[in-house]
Amino acid sequence: MKRIVFWFLGTASVVVLLFGYHTSTSGPQAVAPPIGSGSVSSTPTPSPAAGAGSGGDGTDTGGTPSPSATPSSSSSTVTGDVASTQWGPVQVQLTVQGGKITDVSVLQYPNGNHRDAEINDYALPILIDETKQAQSAQIDMVSGATVTSDGYIRSLQSALDQAK
Repeated sequence: MKRIVFWFLGTASVVVLLFGYHTSTSGPQAVAPPIGSGSVSSTPTPSPAAGAGSGGDGTDTGGTPSPSATPSSSSSTVTGDVASTQWGPVQVQLTVQGGKITDVSVLQYPNGNHRDAEINDYALPILIDETKQAQSAQIDMVSGATVTSDGYIRSLQSALDQAK
């Protein structure tokens, strides 16, 4: 009888310890670099040298959500609202020229651990390409990156609303 009680208590202790252990997927620990220190552009890998406000036309929004047009062209840079997600914030910035989306940058995205970085290195270029093709927020989510895709689409829609 003692063996059964000790076995049961030992098993219960192990189960409690396992469920109490916080893994890297337990929640957001960190977010993408702050605005001004990096962005994800339409290239397959993030470019840390690119400024967060650079939309290819030399404009810098300074983190403000209002559109700003360059004096020499009809392009404007619009920053969407920050979309809070389960794994961290997502924020999209668009460059719109002549009513057409010409460039997309992701200013904030979850990257608190290796798995976040792996998922977003794969998913964000796909979302950016689909945005340029669709010219709207009516794009498909990326399988395996549903949370980031949802935040991306919400921030994208916010930027498109501001651009109109």
